Amino acid sequence: QVQLVESGGGLVQPGGSLTLSCTASGFPLDRYHIGWFRLAPGKERESIRDREGISCISSAGNTYYSDSVKGRLTISRDIAKKTVYLHMNGLKPEDTAVYFCAKGSAYLQEPFGKSWSRWHRYDQWGQGTQVTVGS
Repeated sequence: QVQLVESGGGLVQPGGSLTLSCTASGFPLDRYHIGWFRLAPGKERESIRDREGISCISSAGNTYYSDSVKGRLTISRDIAKKTVYLHMNGLKPEDTAVYFCAKGSAYLQEPFGKSWSRWHRYDQWGQGTQVTVGS
């Protein structure tokens, strides 16, 4: 049974740091790509199509970041613990969102180009964890 569970969200001051975790089960991490996405507040209702791709770590261990977070976020993994981490620094109010991790589908292949940040390239999702950045 494939499952992904996010944790580590919470309230943090602007400029602060936070580490999110994505624990996977039912598949080996070193054979699939894992992405991190976020859904900003203000939407009338939650939609998978509104999720912004912010980072990805490939099955080979290569890392990718969106321009909006490059230099502030670091993605990593612990294969033995079946966990992917997202280390966030210098957090801004605009980083407030629900953060999701997802497993890449067979249609997501390296070299990625920009395809790693497209929601439809992933076929399994966690339930999300809330990150709020404010005073």
